[in-house]
Amino acid sequence: MSLSRRTMLSRAALLAGGALVAGAAEAQDPHAGHQHGAPAEPPPSPPPAAKRKAPAARKEKEGKLPYTPVITPNGRTLPFRMNGGVKEFHLIAEPVQQEFAPGMTVNAWGYNGSTPGPTLEMVEGDQVRIYVTNKLPEATSVHWHGILLPSGMDGVSGLSQPRIEPGETYVYEYTLRQHGTYMYHPHADEMVQMALGLMGFLIVHPKKRPDPPIDRDFCLFPHMWAIPPGAKTPDPSVMLDFNLFTFNGKIWPGTAPLLIRQDERVRIRLANLSMTSHPIHMHGHVLWVVETDGGPIPKSAWWPETTVNVPPGTTRAFEFVADNPGDWTLHCHKTHHAMNAMGHDVPNLIGVDKTGIDEKLGKLIDGYMTMGTTGMSEHSEHAHHMKGVANTIPMMTGDGPFGPIEMGGMFTLVKIRKDLENLDADPGWYQHPPGTIARKVENPPDFGELE
Repeated sequence: MSLSRRTMLSRAALLAGGALVAGAAEAQDPHAGHQHGAPAEPPPSPPPAAKRKAPAARKEKEGKLPYTPVITPNGRTLPFRMNGGVKEFHLIAEPVQQEFAPGMTVNAWGYNGSTPGPTLEMVEGDQVRIYVTNKLPEATSVHWHGILLPSGMDGVSGLSQPRIEPGETYVYEYTLRQHGTYMYHPHADEMVQMALGLMGFLIVHPKKRPDPPIDRDFCLFPHMWAIPPGAKTPDPSVMLDFNLFTFNGKIWPGTAPLLIRQDERVRIRLANLSMTSHPIHMHGHVLWVVETDGGPIPKSAWWPETTVNVPPGTTRAFEFVADNPGDWTLHCHKTHHAMNAMGHDVPNLIGVDKTGIDEKLGKLIDGYMTMGTTGMSEHSEHAHHMKGVANTIPMMTGDGPFGPIEMGGMFTLVKIRKDLENLDADPGWYQHPPGTIARKVENPPDFGELE
């Protein structure tokens, strides 16, 4: 996300002030200070299905780390510096302009220019020091959700610390005694601050690579927003009737695909700070639930799913071997969560003749649209749907190789390819082998009494 020149200059001045200055090389690489050398024991061999074919440059970089760096689609990992054996990070809580998808920008609150904020990556046993600067219009704090630490570092304003007032910088220090998938978020006016987007991942890697080893490790933050069509600022007073649903602050088709080589072992981490659960479903594979925010689950207790439910205030992680190539959907299975600009008080016009209604009312109300009479697919013609309503995207949008993809919101794609060389470039649509695409039958057989 682009930042204003004034924001960039103010950050540069703050960093140049002394304690937060990082070395140039370390500032460019969020994993620079994690280079502990090889693990104490050689990493175990991958299972037969996990035939790693990573480019030499990637192998060389990851060989210096005791972990596989996580990928935050549409996001980034926050750089840090080493200071006397302590890993130092700098978080800035501030208003941000977040583009949910082309054609829709939201007035949100986030960290370091985005919501969710940048991912913090650490290693079990690290001593960390995290500076938090408040550029919001009200006081805040940061809670390290799930982390075992001293009470005075827990980040609950008024209870474990004073509030961080606008313009102030506080520092949190602790030593990591665990590993797993965790979060950071405020415990100050949290109804407003989390509703507006203040949240982020905190990933603590184990000292040794897991067995079996992970080739690709992704972080996804599902979230819900209440933004009326044409508006830009979320309504924090809404409790349940949300109308926009994001992965990492993006709505389909603005969500970045997850790019994976065939036969790689993949972990996907999920975190939920919204008001309801999200049953996250992935097509084409069996998923093994391996972790909660309480920590890793012993292998003997892993369980298989195709839909992993993530309740409010929790994290989950699942793994799978990407042995089935294709373009697979990953989405929340609550039907309204895979659509955009939902309205829950729309009159039900299924089966009703509404000929001429839109045209007549459209002359009085700019962008007026009634609910579909045969279903909502008519609105997948997004060139006409909600045309004229500023800063609003279609309910169902995005085109696939066979026509409109009639989904939206909390939806993205997992693209698995054999011998995928460039993991940073979208490979385009999957080329199905002959005979593997569902097809139209002109003269279907008569099943008689079997029907």
